[in-house]
Amino acid sequence: MTVTDTTPTQDARRVPFRVSGSVATGSILQPLNSSMIAIAIVGIAAQFGPSSGIAWVISALYIATAVTAPMAGKLGSLLGARRVYLGGLALVALGSIAGLLAPSVGWLIFSRILVGIGTATQYPNAMTMIRGYAEKYDAQPRTAITTLAICSQAVVALGPTLGGLLVGAFGWQSIMWINLPIIAFSALAVVRFADVGFVGGSSVGHRQLLHSLDLAGVLLFLVLVSSTMLFLLSSTSEPLWWLLPVWALALAAFVQWERRAPEPFIDVRALTRNRALGATLARTLLTYTAFYCVFFGVPQWLQYSRGMSATEAGLTMLPVAVVGIGSTMLASRIYRRHGARRTLAVGTCALLLGGLLLASVERSTAPIVVLLLVAAVLGIPNGFNNIGNQNLISSVTSVEEVGTAIGMYRTVQYIGANLSAVVLQATAGHIIGDDGLHRTGWFIAAAGVVLLVGVLTSRNMRDSRSSQVSAV
Repeated sequence: MTVTDTTPTQDARRVPFRVSGSVATGSILQPLNSSMIAIAIVGIAAQFGPSSGIAWVISALYIATAVTAPMAGKLGSLLGARRVYLGGLALVALGSIAGLLAPSVGWLIFSRILVGIGTATQYPNAMTMIRGYAEKYDAQPRTAITTLAICSQAVVALGPTLGGLLVGAFGWQSIMWINLPIIAFSALAVVRFADVGFVGGSSVGHRQLLHSLDLAGVLLFLVLVSSTMLFLLSSTSEPLWWLLPVWALALAAFVQWERRAPEPFIDVRALTRNRALGATLARTLLTYTAFYCVFFGVPQWLQYSRGMSATEAGLTMLPVAVVGIGSTMLASRIYRRHGARRTLAVGTCALLLGGLLLASVERSTAPIVVLLLVAAVLGIPNGFNNIGNQNLISSVTSVEEVGTAIGMYRTVQYIGANLSAVVLQATAGHIIGDDGLHRTGWFIAAAGVVLLVGVLTSRNMRDSRSSQVSAV
């Protein structure tokens, strides 16, 4: 299959910021809620008690988002991307209010599930609206995708710092109510400025909607992703081995059903044919596993080995966010001029270098300036890899398919987040010391080598000087 590349020329019209900026506002909710909780969990445990359910306050959002993201993209293609986007905002508001009033850990976990489902709708449908506007007005989506990536990824690194400040000043409940003004602003901006019309397909009735949703496929996908993530989470303490046969059966049933379904939830035949999309998702899984090893591992190491407070550790991680924003903007320029291969090559080289620095330079006795410089290097790969991979997904899928594809991208991202917990447990243990961090660094460096070889040898991407991307 040959798919037209969306890599634009410099003279192409751009999606205006009023559209990209407004749809990007809601995309910060997921990384914000997934990162601030790491700081708030101590206060939550102090209020409700350090029960085993506390861990699920973190995991519930990841699982809900991973399962919902592809379905959110599919719903957007059926009901209209903006409608589903706004419905997701309403669900986040409901979950946030429920969390503020939570009388128990179980209620708080339920509220986090609602927030996870709601936040899963923004990014896939924002991408669909951007692509829809670009096709409607003959504009290039690259700059808009950059805006979306900056808003989403920078907040991941800023989350611990912002969470530390909010929790220190107002208590753990502040990570819930901070959602409400963001939701209100995002809803107003999308209604006012994201005037993209009905994007994603053609309007359908209720009966056709149920048929098009492929509920059996959705249910099997739910079992498949949930069993995957539950096993990964359990493997850090007492592995739930019985989940492996459940996972194998769910995978076989899901593939078999989707191959025969007249309107599959995820077209596995097309996914098999579209090697560029499959390779991008595989690359994303390894990239995010390495990224979350940094995101979760380094702050713990700063607190355990350096004796920093949560706020101090968050501030030490600020260079990751600042450099990440700059690298995303630079990566957008490199992608425009040189294409995905060189963009991803820079990102994977930076990831390799960051892993080597963690393995050889980072020590509890190192000067603070060394820690800040290493953090700055670790901010480079995320921007380049996100721009390269997300633009590749945009270029090898249609406007009707891009929401579901980006939803799968997010699912793979959060599976990588849970896989990183397994890697950290294997390389560093529960309390991360210097030796554990060094072993984690070697894993990240090895991931960088594998990714770099894959990028340099891939036949599914070409430089932007070519007008097309081949996907056999």
